[in-house]
Amino acid sequence: MRGHWQGGGACATVGPAREGDEALSPIVEFDSVGLRYGTGAEVLRDLDFRLGRGGFYFLTGPSGAGKTSLLKLLYLAQRATRGRIRLFGEELTEAPREALPLFRRRIGVVFQDFRLIRHLSAFDNVALPLRISGHSEADIEGPVREMLDWVGLADRATARPATLSGGEQQRVAIARAVISRPELLVADEPTGNVDAEMARRLLHLFTSLNRLGTTVVVATHDLGLIAATPGAQMVRLEHGAMVDPTGSLKNPPNSAPGSTPMSRS
Repeated sequence: MRGHWQGGGACATVGPAREGDEALSPIVEFDSVGLRYGTGAEVLRDLDFRLGRGGFYFLTGPSGAGKTSLLKLLYLAQRATRGRIRLFGEELTEAPREALPLFRRRIGVVFQDFRLIRHLSAFDNVALPLRISGHSEADIEGPVREMLDWVGLADRATARPATLSGGEQQRVAIARAVISRPELLVADEPTGNVDAEMARRLLHLFTSLNRLGTTVVVATHDLGLIAATPGAQMVRLEHGAMVDPTGSLKNPPNSAPGSTPMSRS
């Protein structure tokens, strides 16, 4: 199902509506976005950028730069304090809370703290997005077992989170995020608890999904991961502000999925 909110004439579709143009339009647009928690100073300020549909982006920056806060805005867990945000060509800045779940179903999220459901097995955690979307059990069984096999957990399908190591929980979380082939994948340090070989395997999973058209945003400190992904762009945050010296995030190239040129900060 595709979310669509029409409210007060504020529903904006990005770019021409001609058939075949969807892959060329931005999937994310931030205009003068700021975020503060409570009455404190802004943790994000004056974010003004676009992410092209089908692009692969690495979000980098020192600890405390605001990376996790930016990801929360992307997967609609937090509302901006100021500015305007469009996702999937829709103006969502003032969308009612009840409209947001339809859009969240189009986003896969890998949380840094995994957020697995404790009383569910690894299989059932991965299957959850498909069940929420209304897939039959017959349609769920094969894809979930294939995904668990891909992340090296075929023999842990019945295990609950408490019996899994940190690296295993992270792999379950990644499998859950990608199982429904989301339009936008947001991952917060997705390889932080796995060895180098599994990190390469998970990166291959992300790039394969990207080649199928998913826009991927990965927050990471792993320079090796970035170097191993030719064609990705780098987004850097410093003190809550974006560093984009080439201007390519404000005017992303109209390129096919997976072929977005590198922008170095």
